[in-house]
Amino acid sequence: MKRLIACLLFAFLSSTAWSQEAAQLQLPRVQLSAGMHLIHAQVAATPEQRAIGLMHRQEMPANEGMLFVFEQAAGQCFWMKNTLLPLTAAFVADDGTIVNLADMQPKSLDSHCSAKPVRYVLEMHQGWFAKRNLKAGSRLSGPPFSK
Repeated sequence: MKRLIACLLFAFLSSTAWSQEAAQLQLPRVQLSAGMHLIHAQVAATPEQRAIGLMHRQEMPANEGMLFVFEQAAGQCFWMKNTLLPLTAAFVADDGTIVNLADMQPKSLDSHCSAKPVRYVLEMHQGWFAKRNLKAGSRLSGPPFSK
């Protein structure tokens, strides 16, 4: 019996450790747009989903990203621990207006924060916004911003 309990405990701990080191690929998705540019975003809405974010991803399609949704507007800060891809974070107001952008380097503990309280942060491949001439003041549209 002790051996069975030990095996079950080991299996639980192993699966827990594995899940913390695996990319989350099965989150709900939403389609957003920035003018004529479509964005396919996974939605990280729970504290656990937001904590993992895009960590451990080795690749991501060109027009895919992750939309972090918070319960209320606040100063949001992001870092790149265990994140392998260079990303740009767009800190986004409730109406879809980009407040500010921050380029973030892989595996960095540097903090990148919103210039004012926001409920949304959209992470895309680094340079995605710049290549499309999107900057602070540009507007995103889609279901989260239609309220």
